Parts: sequence; structure tokens; C-alpha cells
Amino acid sequence: MSAIDAPAGQQPTATYESAFLKACRREPVPHTPVWFMRQAGRSLPEYLKVREGIGMLDSCERPDLVAEITLQPVRRHRVDAAIYYSDIVVPLRAIGIDLDIKPGVGPVVDQPFRTRADLARLRDLTPDDVPYVTEAIGLLTAELGATPLIGFAGAPFTLASYLVEGGPSRTYENAKAMMYGDPELWADLLDRLADITAGFLKVQIEAGASAVQLFDSWAGALAPADYRRSVLSASAKVFKAVEGYGVPRIHFGVGTGELLGLLGEAGADVVGVDWRVPLDEAARRVGPGKALQGNLDPTVLFAGTRAVETKAREVLDAAAGLEGHVFNLGHGVMPSTDPDALTRLVEYVHTQTAN
Repeated sequence: MSAIDAPAGQQPTATYESAFLKACRREPVPHTPVWFMRQAGRSLPEYLKVREGIGMLDSCERPDLVAEITLQPVRRHRVDAAIYYSDIVVPLRAIGIDLDIKPGVGPVVDQPFRTRADLARLRDLTPDDVPYVTEAIGLLTAELGATPLIGFAGAPFTLASYLVEGGPSRTYENAKAMMYGDPELWADLLDRLADITAGFLKVQIEAGASAVQLFDSWAGALAPADYRRSVLSASAKVFKAVEGYGVPRIHFGVGTGELLGLLGEAGADVVGVDWRVPLDEAARRVGPGKALQGNLDPTVLFAGTRAVETKAREVLDAAAGLEGHVFNLGHGVMPSTDPDALTRLVEYVHTQTAN
């Protein structure tokens, strides 16, 4: 039995036979399933309307709003999976880290982590810290029926980068300085973040999420040797912590072409691939026993229907020999994307791959 089979003695959920979960389990599918990273967000006018006047992190703590935003792309685009509307820094805020998401900037931490004393600010996350997550997922699973819900969290390296840098960075100079200069502190920081991340994913799975994705958004800033030495064990701890639930575990990072094998090695059942590496080559780097997810360049959606279909066909052709394939973009939906282009893309992939 693989890690993503229905646990022994447990009845499969309504989502078990969905195209998305079948693809994650590398089983035959009725069509290639499609979902998009950031599919619930600024590209949708209905999202902008319900978010008007409400801060990003505040919106993540309102179950009714979370449910509505999560459902919007499912209704509009007919995607094969919903992804829980949240942000990777939500669990950090939930345990008391003073941070905010500033428009046009991203997550900003009031007091960046720089010393061992800062580790005391990272306590374990419990379900009581995020009751809105459990409530929102209950609302969602009741509405979604047989459509799977993907839970997600930020990976330890990416969370550590935000905490140490104090916000987004292009160079990660402070994070890397800690990683190279004080490897024991760095390892302890990532280990604590692995526990918090695993706790956040467990809450989502126990509430009803059918799969989870770990976003290591900034792992592409690392050389493979540094990833293996300083990051891999923390990500592996997260995946191991949720293995017993029997839900597919997806691992994604940006600019991680050189790390694809390591992303799979960390314990993912599905490896997300950005647009820089064709899926057939990605499969060679990852090795057997994993499904792949991806990987249309998000900017292609601005080029018109014919160009989108041409490039989508290239992705499908490169995926033809894969053990399992979930169609996605190679990164998130860009805010100024025409929502109708996404709807047409879903229909195109479904039509082209229907059995």
C-alpha cells in the first residue's frame, strides 16, 4: 500500500475517485485534472469585491469569507480541485509573531529573527490557535462534495527566510548568513518551523482537506548541496508528520529545476514543476514513483487563445509518458490575468485529454 492509498479499514471519501486524486496516486484518469496556484485571488472581480476594505490576514481568519473565496474559482473555472484560501504566514501570526502583509510588498516581520533567543518566540501551533481553519474547511467540504480541497503551508526554508530577512528578499543575505555562519541555530530554527508547519497541515487534513501542498517558494535560491545539507531534513520532517493520513503530499518551489530530485526525496508524492523545465525532463530528474504537477508559464495567458492552446499542448505532450500528471501553471495566477483565459484553458485541457 502506498502512502496515498485509503488507510486500511477506512472508507474512501467522496473525493477519492476524483480525477485529481487519481492523478496524484498515478492511476488512470478520465481527463487530466487542472487547478491553478493563486486561482482564488486578485484575477477575479468577485474576489476583489468581497475583499474590499478587508486586510489580507484578516480575511484569512473569517471562515465565511475563506469559504466564499475558495469556492469562487471552482464555480467560475470548473477546476478539478479547490485550494484553501490562506497565506503561508498565517500559522506564524497564529502563534503570536508580529507580522503583517503590506500591499505591494508582502509579509513583513516587525522584529526579524537573528539570535538563538528568538527561537523562544516559536511555540507549537495547536488547533485552538486556528479555529477559523477548522470551521472554514467544514463549510467548504459541505459545498465541494466530490471536488477535493487542497490544504497548504509554507515550507520551513521559505518561512525562515521571511523571519530572518524581515520580509521579501532577492538575495536572502541574512538567511544565508545564518545558514552558513551558524548552522546549529539555522537547523534549530528550521526544525521548529517544521513542527509548526506540520501542525498547521494536520489541522487542515483533520478538518477535511483531501491533499496538501508545501510551498517552498524561495528554495530556488539554494544550490543543491546547500539544500541537501541545510533544508532537506526539515521539509522531510513535515512530510513524514502527515504521511499517516494517507492524503497526497505535493511539493513546489520556484526556480527549483536543479532541486527537483531533492524535492521528491523529501517525501512528496507529487512534485510541482515551474515553467523552466519541460515535464519529460523533470520526470527524469525526479525519478520514478512520483506524479508531477505543472507547468504552463503564467505569462502565456496574456498572449491570446491560440498561443495559450499551443503552449498548453506542449505541456500535455511533454506529460504524455508520466506516471501521473496534474495540469497547473508553473507559478501562481498573475493578478492582471483575464479570468476567461483560465476558464478556456481548463476546458481545453479537459477536452484534449478526455478518455
